Amino acid sequence: MLLALDDAAVGQWYRAAVAVLSESRGRLDDLNVFPVPDGDTGTNLLLTAQAAIAALDEEGEGAREPVWSLLARGAVLGARGNSGTILAQVIRGLADSLAGRPPADGPAFAAALQKAAETAYSAVADPEEGTFLTVARSGAVAAVHAVDEGHTGLAEVVRAAADGARLALEATPGQLAVLRDAGVVDAGGAGLCLVLDALVTTVTGVEPARPPLARRRTGAKHASAHGADDLPHQPPPGPGSEVQFLLADADEAAVARLQHRLAALGDSLVVVGVDTPTGREWNVHVHVSDVGAAIEAGIEAGRPHRVSVTPLAPIPAPAPREGTRAVVAVVSSDGLAELFVGEGVRVVACGPDGVTEDDILDEIVASTAYEIAVLPNDAALVPIAGRAAARARDAGREVGVVPTRSPVQGLAAIAVADPGRRFGDDVIAMAEAAAATRWAEVTVAAQQALTSAGRCEPGDVLGSAEGDVVVIGSELAGVACDLLDRLLSAGGEMATLVVGPDPAIGDAVCDHLAGAHPTIEVIRYDGGPEGVPLQVGVE
Repeated sequence: MLLALDDAAVGQWYRAAVAVLSESRGRLDDLNVFPVPDGDTGTNLLLTAQAAIAALDEEGEGAREPVWSLLARGAVLGARGNSGTILAQVIRGLADSLAGRPPADGPAFAAALQKAAETAYSAVADPEEGTFLTVARSGAVAAVHAVDEGHTGLAEVVRAAADGARLALEATPGQLAVLRDAGVVDAGGAGLCLVLDALVTTVTGVEPARPPLARRRTGAKHASAHGADDLPHQPPPGPGSEVQFLLADADEAAVARLQHRLAALGDSLVVVGVDTPTGREWNVHVHVSDVGAAIEAGIEAGRPHRVSVTPLAPIPAPAPREGTRAVVAVVSSDGLAELFVGEGVRVVACGPDGVTEDDILDEIVASTAYEIAVLPNDAALVPIAGRAAARARDAGREVGVVPTRSPVQGLAAIAVADPGRRFGDDVIAMAEAAAATRWAEVTVAAQQALTSAGRCEPGDVLGSAEGDVVVIGSELAGVACDLLDRLLSAGGEMATLVVGPDPAIGDAVCDHLAGAHPTIEVIRYDGGPEGVPLQVGVE
Protein backbone atom coordinates (compact mmCIF):
# COMPACT_ATOMS: atom_id res chain seq x y z
CA MET A 1 0.00 0.00 0.00
CA LEU A 2 1.35 3.41 -0.99
CA LEU A 3 1.82 6.09 1.66
CA ALA A 4 2.36 8.94 -0.82
CA LEU A 5 2.05 9.61 -4.53
CA ASP A 6 5.51 9.98 -6.05
CA ASP A 7 6.20 10.41 -9.76
CA ALA A 8 6.25 6.66 -10.42
CA ALA A 9 2.90 6.16 -8.68
CA VAL A 10 1.32 9.04 -10.56
CA GLY A 11 2.42 7.56 -13.88
CA GLN A 12 1.11 4.15 -12.79
CA TRP A 13 -2.23 5.73 -11.85
CA TYR A 14 -2.72 7.35 -15.25
CA ARG A 15 -1.74 4.22 -17.13
CA ALA A 16 -4.34 2.35 -15.07
CA ALA A 17 -6.86 5.09 -15.88
CA VAL A 18 -6.17 4.72 -19.60
CA ALA A 19 -6.70 0.96 -19.31
CA VAL A 20 -10.04 1.26 -17.52
CA LEU A 21 -11.29 4.05 -19.82
CA SER A 22 -10.36 1.91 -22.80
CA GLU A 23 -12.30 -1.02 -21.38
CA SER A 24 -15.33 1.15 -20.50
CA ARG A 25 -15.32 3.47 -23.52
CA GLY A 26 -18.38 1.90 -25.17
CA ARG A 27 -20.45 1.97 -21.98
CA LEU A 28 -19.58 5.61 -21.36
CA ASP A 29 -20.45 6.52 -24.95
CA ASP A 30 -23.82 4.81 -24.46
CA LEU A 31 -24.56 6.92 -21.36
CA ASN A 32 -23.81 10.19 -23.18
CA VAL A 33 -26.93 12.37 -23.47
CA PHE A 34 -25.64 15.66 -22.03
CA PRO A 35 -24.83 18.33 -23.13
CA VAL A 36 -25.73 16.69 -26.48
CA PRO A 37 -26.43 12.99 -27.19
CA ASP A 38 -23.52 12.51 -29.59
CA GLY A 39 -22.27 9.28 -28.00
CA ASP A 40 -18.58 10.18 -27.72
CA THR A 41 -17.90 11.00 -24.05
CA GLY A 42 -16.04 7.74 -23.39
CA THR A 43 -14.00 8.17 -26.55
CA ASN A 44 -13.10 11.77 -25.69
CA LEU A 45 -12.08 10.91 -22.12
CA LEU A 46 -9.91 8.05 -23.36
CA LEU A 47 -8.20 10.17 -26.03
CA THR A 48 -7.50 12.89 -23.45
CA ALA A 49 -6.01 10.42 -20.97
CA GLN A 50 -3.95 8.81 -23.74
CA ALA A 51 -2.61 12.24 -24.71
CA ALA A 52 -1.44 12.75 -21.13
CA ILE A 53 0.44 9.44 -21.14
CA ALA A 54 1.88 10.14 -24.60
CA ALA A 55 3.42 13.37 -23.26
CA LEU A 56 4.98 11.41 -20.42
CA ASP A 57 6.31 8.71 -22.75
CA GLU A 58 7.71 11.29 -25.15
CA GLU A 59 9.84 12.79 -22.40
CA GLY A 60 11.13 9.30 -21.51
CA GLU A 61 13.56 8.41 -18.75
CA GLY A 62 15.30 11.20 -16.90
CA ALA A 63 12.54 13.76 -17.50
CA ARG A 64 13.54 17.25 -16.42
CA GLU A 65 9.97 18.19 -15.47
CA PRO A 66 7.70 16.65 -12.82
CA VAL A 67 5.40 13.90 -14.03
CA TRP A 68 2.39 15.96 -12.90
CA SER A 69 3.41 18.80 -15.24
CA LEU A 70 3.98 16.51 -18.22
CA LEU A 71 0.63 14.80 -17.75
CA ALA A 72 -1.18 18.11 -17.40
CA ARG A 73 0.39 19.56 -20.54
CA GLY A 74 -0.35 16.46 -22.57
CA ALA A 75 -3.95 16.32 -21.35
CA VAL A 76 -4.69 19.99 -22.04
CA LEU A 77 -3.09 20.05 -25.48
CA GLY A 78 -4.67 16.73 -26.44
CA ALA A 79 -8.08 17.18 -24.79
CA ARG A 80 -11.10 16.15 -26.86
CA GLY A 81 -14.70 17.20 -26.39
CA ASN A 82 -16.48 18.78 -23.45
CA SER A 83 -15.73 16.08 -20.85
CA GLY A 84 -12.17 15.54 -22.06
CA THR A 85 -11.43 19.25 -21.70
CA ILE A 86 -12.83 19.31 -18.16
CA LEU A 87 -10.81 16.19 -17.26
CA ALA A 88 -7.72 18.00 -18.56
CA GLN A 89 -8.54 20.95 -16.30
CA VAL A 90 -8.78 18.63 -13.28
CA ILE A 91 -5.38 17.14 -14.13
CA ARG A 92 -3.92 20.59 -14.57
CA GLY A 93 -5.44 21.69 -11.25
CA LEU A 94 -3.77 18.77 -9.48
CA ALA A 95 -0.48 19.60 -11.18
CA ASP A 96 -0.70 23.24 -10.08
CA SER A 97 -0.77 22.08 -6.45
CA LEU A 98 1.50 19.03 -6.53
CA ALA A 99 4.10 19.42 -9.31
CA GLY A 100 7.63 19.97 -8.06
CA ARG A 101 6.70 19.24 -4.45
CA PRO A 102 7.33 16.23 -2.22
CA PRO A 103 5.23 13.12 -2.90
CA ALA A 104 1.61 13.83 -1.99
CA ASP A 105 0.31 12.27 1.23
CA GLY A 106 -3.39 12.14 2.13
CA PRO A 107 -3.89 15.75 3.26
CA ALA A 108 -1.86 17.16 0.37
CA PHE A 109 -3.85 15.17 -2.18
CA ALA A 110 -7.19 16.13 -0.62
CA ALA A 111 -6.30 19.84 -0.74
CA ALA A 112 -5.07 19.52 -4.33
CA LEU A 113 -8.23 17.72 -5.44
CA GLN A 114 -10.38 20.42 -3.88
CA LYS A 115 -8.39 23.12 -5.70
CA ALA A 116 -8.62 21.15 -8.95
CA ALA A 117 -12.41 20.90 -8.66
CA GLU A 118 -12.65 24.64 -8.06
CA THR A 119 -10.50 25.45 -11.10
CA ALA A 120 -12.58 23.06 -13.23
CA TYR A 121 -15.69 25.06 -12.34
CA SER A 122 -13.91 28.27 -13.29
CA ALA A 123 -12.96 26.87 -16.70
CA VAL A 124 -16.61 26.27 -17.68
CA ALA A 125 -18.48 29.39 -18.74
CA ASP A 126 -21.93 28.31 -17.48
CA PRO A 127 -21.54 25.30 -15.17
CA GLU A 128 -24.49 22.95 -14.59
CA GLU A 129 -25.09 20.78 -11.54
CA GLY A 130 -25.55 17.05 -12.05
CA THR A 131 -22.52 16.85 -14.32
CA PHE A 132 -18.79 16.01 -14.31
CA LEU A 133 -18.22 19.17 -12.25
CA THR A 134 -20.61 18.07 -9.50
CA VAL A 135 -18.98 14.66 -9.28
CA ALA A 136 -15.49 16.20 -9.11
CA ARG A 137 -16.47 18.63 -6.37
CA SER A 138 -18.20 15.92 -4.32
CA GLY A 139 -15.16 13.66 -4.52
CA ALA A 140 -12.95 16.53 -3.34
CA VAL A 141 -15.32 17.46 -0.48
CA ALA A 142 -15.36 13.84 0.69
CA ALA A 143 -11.56 13.69 0.63
CA VAL A 144 -11.22 16.91 2.66
CA HIS A 145 -13.88 15.71 5.12
CA ALA A 146 -11.94 12.47 5.66
CA VAL A 147 -8.84 14.46 6.57
CA ASP A 148 -10.86 16.71 8.90
CA GLU A 149 -12.17 13.60 10.65
CA GLY A 150 -8.63 12.35 11.24
CA HIS A 151 -8.51 9.82 8.39
CA THR A 152 -5.33 11.21 6.89
CA GLY A 153 -3.72 8.14 5.31
CA LEU A 154 -3.43 8.30 1.52
CA ALA A 155 -5.47 5.12 1.12
CA GLU A 156 -8.25 6.51 3.33
CA VAL A 157 -8.32 9.80 1.44
CA VAL A 158 -8.44 8.34 -2.08
CA ARG A 159 -11.12 5.82 -1.03
CA ALA A 160 -13.18 8.69 0.40
CA ALA A 161 -12.76 10.70 -2.81
CA ALA A 162 -13.79 7.78 -5.01
CA ASP A 163 -16.77 6.87 -2.81
CA GLY A 164 -17.92 10.50 -2.58
CA ALA A 165 -17.70 10.90 -6.35
CA ARG A 166 -19.69 7.68 -6.87
CA LEU A 167 -22.46 8.84 -4.51
CA ALA A 168 -22.66 12.14 -6.39
CA LEU A 169 -22.77 10.28 -9.71
CA GLU A 170 -25.77 8.22 -8.58
CA ALA A 171 -27.55 11.47 -7.68
CA THR A 172 -27.01 13.17 -11.07
CA PRO A 173 -30.33 11.98 -12.62
CA GLY A 174 -32.14 13.86 -9.86
CA GLN A 175 -30.34 17.07 -10.85
CA LEU A 176 -30.75 17.03 -14.62
CA ALA A 177 -34.06 16.14 -16.26
CA VAL A 178 -32.33 15.02 -19.44
CA LEU A 179 -30.46 12.35 -17.47
CA ARG A 180 -33.53 11.26 -15.50
CA ASP A 181 -35.68 10.85 -18.61
CA ALA A 182 -32.98 8.92 -20.46
CA GLY A 183 -32.44 6.66 -17.45
CA VAL A 184 -28.70 7.37 -17.17
CA VAL A 185 -26.13 8.93 -14.89
CA ASP A 186 -23.85 11.63 -16.26
CA ALA A 187 -21.34 10.06 -18.66
CA GLY A 188 -18.49 12.47 -17.89
CA GLY A 189 -18.97 12.03 -14.16
CA ALA A 190 -18.98 8.26 -14.63
CA GLY A 191 -15.65 8.53 -16.44
CA LEU A 192 -14.16 10.55 -13.57
CA CYS A 193 -15.35 7.88 -11.12
CA LEU A 194 -13.44 5.28 -13.12
CA VAL A 195 -10.31 7.45 -12.98
CA LEU A 196 -10.62 7.82 -9.19
CA ASP A 197 -11.23 4.07 -8.80
CA ALA A 198 -8.02 3.50 -10.77
CA LEU A 199 -6.27 5.68 -8.19
CA VAL A 200 -7.68 3.56 -5.35
CA THR A 201 -6.42 0.42 -7.08
CA THR A 202 -2.98 1.99 -7.57
CA VAL A 203 -2.68 3.09 -3.93
CA THR A 204 -4.23 0.07 -2.19
CA GLY A 205 -3.72 -2.76 -4.67
CA VAL A 206 -7.44 -3.58 -4.38
CA GLU A 207 -9.96 -2.67 -7.08
CA PRO A 208 -13.18 -1.15 -5.64
CA ALA A 209 -16.32 -3.25 -6.12
CA ARG A 210 -18.81 -1.17 -8.09
CA PRO A 211 -22.10 -1.91 -9.91
CA PRO A 212 -21.76 -1.88 -13.71
CA LEU A 213 -22.35 1.31 -15.65
CA ALA A 214 -25.54 0.91 -17.67
CA ARG A 215 -28.76 2.64 -18.59
CA ARG A 216 -31.26 2.28 -15.75
CA ARG A 217 -34.22 1.84 -18.05
CA THR A 218 -35.24 2.24 -21.66
CA GLY A 219 -38.22 4.04 -23.08
CA ALA A 220 -39.33 7.15 -24.88
CA LYS A 221 -36.86 9.95 -25.01
CA HIS A 222 -37.37 12.99 -22.82
CA ALA A 223 -38.19 15.23 -25.78
CA SER A 224 -41.71 13.77 -25.97
CA ALA A 225 -42.46 14.64 -22.35
CA HIS A 226 -40.76 18.02 -22.05
CA GLY A 227 -40.69 21.11 -24.14
CA ALA A 228 -37.40 22.35 -25.55
CA ASP A 229 -37.37 25.16 -22.99
CA ASP A 230 -37.14 22.59 -20.18
CA LEU A 231 -33.91 21.08 -21.42
CA PRO A 232 -30.77 22.67 -19.97
CA HIS A 233 -27.79 23.66 -22.02
CA GLN A 234 -29.02 22.49 -25.41
CA PRO A 235 -27.07 23.62 -28.50
CA PRO A 236 -28.18 26.73 -30.36
CA PRO A 237 -31.02 26.43 -32.92
CA GLY A 238 -30.02 24.69 -36.12
CA PRO A 239 -27.73 21.71 -36.62
CA GLY A 240 -24.89 23.11 -34.52
CA SER A 241 -21.24 22.06 -34.37
CA GLU A 242 -18.59 21.37 -31.77
CA VAL A 243 -15.60 23.63 -32.38
CA GLN A 244 -12.30 22.96 -30.64
CA PHE A 245 -8.84 24.42 -31.15
CA LEU A 246 -5.58 25.20 -29.42
CA LEU A 247 -4.79 28.90 -29.03
CA ALA A 248 -1.22 30.23 -28.94
CA ASP A 249 0.28 33.73 -28.97
CA ALA A 250 -2.46 35.17 -26.75
CA ASP A 251 -2.45 36.89 -23.37
CA GLU A 252 -4.91 36.61 -20.48
CA ALA A 253 -6.83 39.72 -21.55
CA ALA A 254 -7.27 38.41 -25.10
CA VAL A 255 -8.47 35.06 -23.77
CA ALA A 256 -10.98 36.79 -21.49
CA ARG A 257 -12.37 38.68 -24.50
CA LEU A 258 -12.51 35.43 -26.46
CA GLN A 259 -14.46 33.72 -23.68
CA HIS A 260 -16.97 36.58 -23.58
CA ARG A 261 -17.49 36.48 -27.34
CA LEU A 262 -17.81 32.70 -27.56
CA ALA A 263 -20.27 32.65 -24.65
CA ALA A 264 -22.51 34.93 -26.71
CA LEU A 265 -22.17 32.68 -29.78
CA GLY A 266 -22.93 29.30 -28.20
CA ASP A 267 -22.68 27.13 -25.11
CA SER A 268 -20.72 24.26 -23.54
CA LEU A 269 -17.79 26.67 -23.45
CA VAL A 270 -14.66 25.38 -21.72
CA VAL A 271 -11.28 27.15 -21.88
CA VAL A 272 -8.22 25.55 -20.23
CA GLY A 273 -4.70 26.98 -20.28
CA VAL A 274 -1.34 25.30 -19.70
CA ASP A 275 2.30 26.36 -19.83
CA THR A 276 4.44 24.84 -22.59
CA PRO A 277 8.14 25.22 -23.45
CA THR A 278 7.17 27.82 -26.07
CA GLY A 279 4.69 29.77 -23.95
CA ARG A 280 1.19 29.43 -22.60
CA GLU A 281 -1.47 27.74 -24.74
CA TRP A 282 -5.21 27.30 -24.28
CA ASN A 283 -7.54 24.51 -25.32
CA VAL A 284 -10.83 26.09 -26.40
CA HIS A 285 -14.08 24.08 -26.71
CA VAL A 286 -17.53 25.44 -27.63
CA HIS A 287 -20.81 24.38 -29.26
CA VAL A 288 -22.01 26.94 -31.85
CA SER A 289 -24.20 27.37 -34.89
CA ASP A 290 -21.84 29.84 -36.59
CA VAL A 291 -18.53 27.98 -36.95
CA GLY A 292 -16.91 30.80 -38.90
CA ALA A 293 -17.62 33.35 -36.18
CA ALA A 294 -16.10 31.08 -33.53
CA ILE A 295 -12.89 30.57 -35.49
CA GLU A 296 -12.73 34.26 -36.34
CA ALA A 297 -12.94 35.06 -32.63
CA GLY A 298 -9.99 32.73 -32.08
CA ILE A 299 -7.96 34.48 -34.79
CA GLU A 300 -8.62 37.83 -33.16
CA ALA A 301 -7.40 36.51 -29.80
CA GLY A 302 -4.22 34.81 -30.99
CA ARG A 303 -3.13 31.96 -33.26
CA PRO A 304 -5.61 29.08 -33.35
CA HIS A 305 -4.28 25.72 -34.56
CA ARG A 306 -5.37 22.06 -34.54
CA VAL A 307 -8.86 23.31 -35.33
CA SER A 308 -11.56 20.61 -35.39
CA VAL A 309 -15.23 21.01 -36.28
CA THR A 310 -17.65 18.17 -35.57
CA PRO A 311 -21.44 18.15 -36.22
CA LEU A 312 -23.35 17.85 -32.96
CA ALA A 313 -26.14 15.73 -34.38
CA PRO A 314 -25.20 12.04 -34.19
CA ILE A 315 -24.85 10.84 -37.78
CA PRO A 316 -23.71 7.51 -39.13
CA ALA A 317 -20.10 7.40 -40.23
CA PRO A 318 -20.01 7.63 -44.04
CA ALA A 319 -18.20 4.97 -45.99
CA PRO A 320 -14.72 6.37 -46.61
CA ARG A 321 -13.81 7.26 -50.17
CA GLU A 322 -10.92 5.43 -51.71
CA GLY A 323 -7.66 7.08 -50.81
CA THR A 324 -9.00 9.04 -47.81
CA ARG A 325 -7.32 6.82 -45.19
CA ALA A 326 -3.86 5.29 -44.97
CA VAL A 327 -1.58 3.45 -42.55
CA VAL A 328 2.13 4.29 -42.38
CA ALA A 329 4.52 1.86 -40.65
CA VAL A 330 8.23 2.13 -39.83
CA VAL A 331 10.10 -1.07 -40.75
CA SER A 332 13.69 -2.20 -40.26
CA SER A 333 14.16 -4.76 -43.04
CA ASP A 334 13.16 -5.49 -46.62
CA GLY A 335 11.29 -8.56 -45.45
CA LEU A 336 9.19 -6.56 -43.01
CA ALA A 337 8.61 -3.92 -45.66
CA GLU A 338 7.28 -6.58 -48.03
CA LEU A 339 5.09 -7.99 -45.27
CA PHE A 340 3.49 -4.65 -44.36
CA VAL A 341 3.13 -3.54 -47.99
CA GLY A 342 1.30 -6.79 -48.63
CA GLU A 343 -1.24 -5.68 -46.03
CA GLY A 344 -1.82 -2.38 -47.84
CA VAL A 345 0.43 -0.34 -45.54
CA ARG A 346 2.85 2.39 -46.64
CA VAL A 347 6.31 1.93 -45.14
CA VAL A 348 9.21 4.07 -43.97
CA ALA A 349 12.50 2.18 -44.07
CA CYS A 350 14.65 2.51 -40.97
CA GLY A 351 18.21 2.39 -42.33
CA PRO A 352 21.60 2.24 -40.55
CA ASP A 353 21.20 5.85 -39.44
CA GLY A 354 17.69 5.28 -38.11
CA VAL A 355 14.61 7.21 -39.12
CA THR A 356 13.81 10.88 -38.61
CA GLU A 357 10.71 12.94 -37.95
CA ASP A 358 10.99 14.30 -41.51
CA ASP A 359 11.10 10.78 -42.97
CA ILE A 360 7.80 9.89 -41.32
CA LEU A 361 6.21 13.24 -42.20
CA ASP A 362 7.25 12.86 -45.85
CA GLU A 363 5.51 9.48 -46.06
CA ILE A 364 2.37 10.88 -44.40
CA VAL A 365 2.27 13.66 -46.98
CA ALA A 366 3.07 11.30 -49.86
CA SER A 367 0.07 9.14 -48.95
CA THR A 368 -2.27 11.99 -50.06
CA ALA A 369 -4.76 10.62 -47.50
CA TYR A 370 -6.65 12.81 -45.06
CA GLU A 371 -6.71 10.28 -42.21
CA ILE A 372 -3.45 8.49 -41.42
CA ALA A 373 -2.57 6.00 -38.68
CA VAL A 374 1.16 5.74 -37.92
CA LEU A 375 2.79 2.59 -36.55
CA PRO A 376 6.31 3.36 -35.21
CA ASN A 377 6.96 -0.34 -34.36
CA ASP A 378 9.74 0.62 -31.93
CA ALA A 379 9.44 2.18 -28.45
CA ALA A 380 12.23 4.67 -29.25
CA LEU A 381 10.37 5.88 -32.35
CA VAL A 382 7.03 6.60 -30.65
CA PRO A 383 7.93 10.21 -29.68
CA ILE A 384 9.47 10.83 -33.13
CA ALA A 385 6.26 9.61 -34.77
CA GLY A 386 4.28 11.82 -32.38
CA ARG A 387 6.18 14.94 -33.45
CA ALA A 388 5.72 14.09 -37.13
CA ALA A 389 2.01 13.56 -36.53
CA ALA A 390 1.70 16.93 -34.77
CA ARG A 391 3.29 18.68 -37.76
CA ALA A 392 0.95 16.85 -40.13
CA ARG A 393 -2.07 17.87 -38.04
CA ASP A 394 -0.94 21.48 -38.17
CA ALA A 395 -0.95 21.10 -41.97
CA GLY A 396 -4.56 19.93 -41.97
CA ARG A 397 -4.25 16.13 -41.81
CA GLU A 398 -5.97 13.91 -39.23
CA VAL A 399 -3.18 11.71 -37.87
CA GLY A 400 -3.20 9.18 -35.05
CA VAL A 401 -0.11 7.44 -33.68
CA VAL A 402 -0.70 3.86 -32.57
CA PRO A 403 2.12 3.34 -30.01
CA THR A 404 3.39 0.01 -31.34
CA ARG A 405 6.72 -0.93 -29.79
CA SER A 406 7.46 -3.93 -32.01
CA PRO A 407 6.56 -5.07 -35.54
CA VAL A 408 4.44 -7.85 -34.05
CA GLN A 409 2.31 -5.24 -32.33
CA GLY A 410 2.06 -3.43 -35.66
CA LEU A 411 0.81 -6.62 -37.31
CA ALA A 412 -1.79 -7.02 -34.57
CA ALA A 413 -2.93 -3.42 -35.11
CA ILE A 414 -3.41 -3.70 -38.87
CA ALA A 415 -5.26 -7.00 -38.40
CA VAL A 416 -8.14 -5.11 -36.75
CA ALA A 417 -8.01 -1.92 -38.86
CA ASP A 418 -11.40 -1.19 -40.41
CA PRO A 419 -11.83 1.74 -42.82
CA GLY A 420 -15.58 1.52 -42.26
CA ARG A 421 -15.21 2.83 -38.69
CA ARG A 422 -14.81 6.43 -37.64
CA PHE A 423 -11.13 7.24 -37.76
CA GLY A 424 -10.80 7.95 -34.02
CA ASP A 425 -12.53 4.68 -33.19
CA ASP A 426 -10.31 2.81 -35.63
CA VAL A 427 -7.12 4.22 -34.09
CA ILE A 428 -8.35 3.24 -30.62
CA ALA A 429 -9.18 -0.30 -31.81
CA MET A 430 -5.72 -0.62 -33.34
CA ALA A 431 -4.08 0.66 -30.16
CA GLU A 432 -6.08 -1.78 -28.03
CA ALA A 433 -5.06 -4.72 -30.26
CA ALA A 434 -1.41 -3.68 -30.06
CA ALA A 435 -1.56 -3.25 -26.28
CA ALA A 436 -3.09 -6.72 -25.94
CA THR A 437 -0.10 -8.24 -27.75
CA ARG A 438 2.82 -9.10 -25.46
CA TRP A 439 6.01 -8.71 -27.48
CA ALA A 440 9.44 -10.25 -27.13
CA GLU A 441 12.59 -10.80 -29.15
CA VAL A 442 15.77 -12.84 -29.29
CA THR A 443 19.04 -10.97 -29.93
CA VAL A 444 22.78 -11.53 -29.50
CA ALA A 445 24.75 -9.39 -27.04
CA ALA A 446 27.35 -7.16 -28.67
CA GLN A 447 29.12 -6.24 -25.43
CA GLN A 448 29.29 -7.02 -21.74
CA ALA A 449 26.38 -5.58 -19.78
CA LEU A 450 24.39 -5.97 -16.59
CA THR A 451 20.78 -6.91 -17.45
CA SER A 452 17.68 -7.63 -15.41
CA ALA A 453 18.49 -11.35 -15.83
CA GLY A 454 22.13 -11.00 -14.81
CA ARG A 455 25.44 -10.18 -16.50
CA CYS A 456 25.84 -11.02 -20.18
CA GLU A 457 29.00 -11.35 -22.26
CA PRO A 458 29.54 -10.61 -25.96
CA GLY A 459 27.99 -13.39 -28.02
CA ASP A 460 25.45 -14.42 -25.37
CA VAL A 461 21.91 -14.95 -26.63
CA LEU A 462 19.37 -12.67 -24.94
CA GLY A 463 15.63 -13.25 -24.67
CA SER A 464 13.76 -10.03 -23.91
CA ALA A 465 10.08 -9.52 -23.05
CA GLU A 466 8.54 -6.06 -23.26
CA GLY A 467 12.07 -4.62 -23.46
CA ASP A 468 13.50 -6.39 -20.37
CA VAL A 469 16.01 -9.25 -20.65
CA VAL A 470 14.53 -12.34 -18.98
CA VAL A 471 16.67 -15.16 -20.42
CA ILE A 472 20.42 -15.41 -21.10
CA GLY A 473 21.84 -18.47 -22.85
CA SER A 474 24.30 -19.76 -25.40
CA GLU A 475 21.98 -21.20 -28.08
CA LEU A 476 19.46 -19.28 -30.17
CA ALA A 477 16.87 -22.06 -30.28
CA GLY A 478 17.13 -22.86 -26.56
CA VAL A 479 16.70 -19.24 -25.51
CA ALA A 480 13.84 -18.75 -27.99
CA CYS A 481 11.93 -21.78 -26.70
CA ASP A 482 12.50 -20.78 -23.06
CA LEU A 483 11.28 -17.27 -23.87
CA LEU A 484 8.08 -18.61 -25.50
CA ASP A 485 7.40 -20.85 -22.51
CA ARG A 486 7.65 -17.89 -20.17
CA LEU A 487 5.34 -15.75 -22.29
CA LEU A 488 2.74 -18.48 -22.67
CA SER A 489 2.77 -19.28 -18.95
CA ALA A 490 0.68 -16.13 -18.52
CA GLY A 491 -1.84 -17.39 -21.09
CA GLY A 492 -2.36 -16.82 -24.78
CA GLU A 493 -4.19 -18.15 -27.81
CA MET A 494 -1.96 -17.12 -30.69
CA ALA A 495 1.80 -16.65 -31.23
CA THR A 496 3.11 -14.54 -34.09
CA LEU A 497 6.72 -15.18 -35.13
CA VAL A 498 8.85 -12.88 -37.27
CA VAL A 499 11.96 -14.89 -38.15
CA GLY A 500 15.24 -13.24 -39.08
CA PRO A 501 17.73 -14.34 -41.77
CA ASP A 502 18.22 -17.87 -40.36
CA PRO A 503 15.03 -19.92 -40.86
CA ALA A 504 16.37 -22.71 -38.59
CA ILE A 505 15.41 -20.82 -35.44
CA GLY A 506 11.86 -20.48 -36.76
CA ASP A 507 11.71 -24.19 -37.50
CA ALA A 508 12.94 -25.05 -34.00
CA VAL A 509 10.44 -22.75 -32.30
CA CYS A 510 7.51 -24.01 -34.40
CA ASP A 511 8.43 -27.63 -33.55
CA HIS A 512 8.65 -26.74 -29.85
CA LEU A 513 5.28 -24.97 -29.84
CA ALA A 514 3.62 -27.89 -31.63
CA GLY A 515 4.83 -30.26 -28.92
CA ALA A 516 4.70 -28.16 -25.76
CA HIS A 517 1.76 -25.87 -26.59
CA PRO A 518 -0.39 -27.72 -29.13
CA THR A 519 -3.47 -25.50 -28.63
CA ILE A 520 -1.62 -22.31 -29.57
CA GLU A 521 -2.26 -20.97 -33.06
CA VAL A 522 1.08 -20.08 -34.68
CA ILE A 523 1.55 -17.54 -37.47
CA ARG A 524 5.04 -17.38 -38.93
CA TYR A 525 6.59 -14.68 -41.12
CA ASP A 526 10.10 -14.75 -42.55
CA GLY A 527 12.15 -11.70 -43.52
CA GLY A 528 12.89 -10.20 -40.10
CA PRO A 529 15.78 -7.73 -39.68
CA GLU A 530 19.42 -8.89 -39.77
CA GLY A 531 20.22 -8.16 -36.13
CA VAL A 532 17.11 -9.74 -34.57
CA PRO A 533 16.95 -13.53 -35.09
CA LEU A 534 13.38 -13.76 -33.77
CA GLN A 535 10.52 -11.43 -32.82
CA VAL A 536 7.48 -12.80 -31.03
CA GLY A 537 3.97 -11.58 -30.28
CA VAL A 538 1.53 -13.40 -27.99
CA GLU A 539 -2.18 -12.61 -27.90
